[in-house]
Amino acid sequence: MNLPAIQTALRDRNIDAWLFYDHHHRDPIAYRVLGLPTSSMVTRRWFYLIPATGEPIKLVHKIESGHLDSLPGKKLQYAGWQELFDQIKVLLSGHRDIAMQYSPNNLVFTISMVDGGTLELIRGLGKNVVSSCDLLALFEATWTEEQIKTHFAARDAIDAITAAAFQEIGRRVRNGGTTEYQIQQWLLEAFRKDNLLTDDPPVVAVNAHSGDPHYDPHAEGSAPIREGDFVLLDIWGKKNTPGAVYYDITWTGFVGPAPSGRMREIFTIVRDARDAGVKAVQEGIASGRPLAGWEVDRAARGHIKSAGFGEYFIHRTGHSIGTEIHSNGANMDDLEIHDERRILPNSCFSIEPGIYLPEFGVRSEVNVLVRANQAEVTGKIQREIVII
Repeated sequence: MNLPAIQTALRDRNIDAWLFYDHHHRDPIAYRVLGLPTSSMVTRRWFYLIPATGEPIKLVHKIESGHLDSLPGKKLQYAGWQELFDQIKVLLSGHRDIAMQYSPNNLVFTISMVDGGTLELIRGLGKNVVSSCDLLALFEATWTEEQIKTHFAARDAIDAITAAAFQEIGRRVRNGGTTEYQIQQWLLEAFRKDNLLTDDPPVVAVNAHSGDPHYDPHAEGSAPIREGDFVLLDIWGKKNTPGAVYYDITWTGFVGPAPSGRMREIFTIVRDARDAGVKAVQEGIASGRPLAGWEVDRAARGHIKSAGFGEYFIHRTGHSIGTEIHSNGANMDDLEIHDERRILPNSCFSIEPGIYLPEFGVRSEVNVLVRANQAEVTGKIQREIVII
């Protein structure tokens, strides 16, 4: 935990304190931000208050009084429920605006960890509970220079593996055949050779399967890949080193001399929507104005809507990337949520618009790394359908 940085961030946002609360590991965010071990048994509620200035305060049950001993600050204890309520009053005395893992209307649901009853309790004491969304983006979704290096290392490996995968598909199709699942397993073996980790296997999707954004091939029922097929590869991974961050891309190809006119048409629309999203980020960051995730989604989505395919773009434009493939920074989203979180320097996210038709789907995904005054696409950029 970086206490000085947290307190500076609270003061910058005019928030009196950040209140962490957990029971039975219901809030994994708290453990990550505070640097707490996740292996301990937590059968009683604990609270940890970080004020904008001054010493933090712990509130723990007498049975599990050592749970927060690794953190700085004075300790309060309780046993019965009445004592708990009295100590919470002491804990929060002198503070009005309290940040918690909460999102109004559960809009950013990935950070809404606090239960309704606890919110009622804190508000019942006259406190104004505010969302910790922007704080979490700062502490969970911005990268150090060392982490940025791991992203580029993963990029170098995955870009090469992706190109090789298309070649492997072509070789196998013309020498006896292959399936989605077999190519997925080839990719996983390539990951092992390059010391890459992934939370889930890559997606290899053919024809109608590429129209399913979350298709997952299995050994049973996996589709064969043949001449004339449209192929989508969605590949993400990170280096197997401490603190490494992900690289996440999607490319599409066609097995044969030339894709159909329909395939080229849909690919071109998606490609140009992707580029519109990238342009919105680059121009917004260069201008120095605050830029929110929903604005990027709207730029990409608007292009697809204007082409008449809005109903087939059924997911957000992009997601925050970090040590987990989906991190807690701003998502490029004005569909599933209206994401008002600011895009921060040293954060990274995907831009991956798609059109998902019944017969095939196209997604084109790049990663964008934001610095103080500029933004860059970190890997290779697909301009045409790969001829396999």
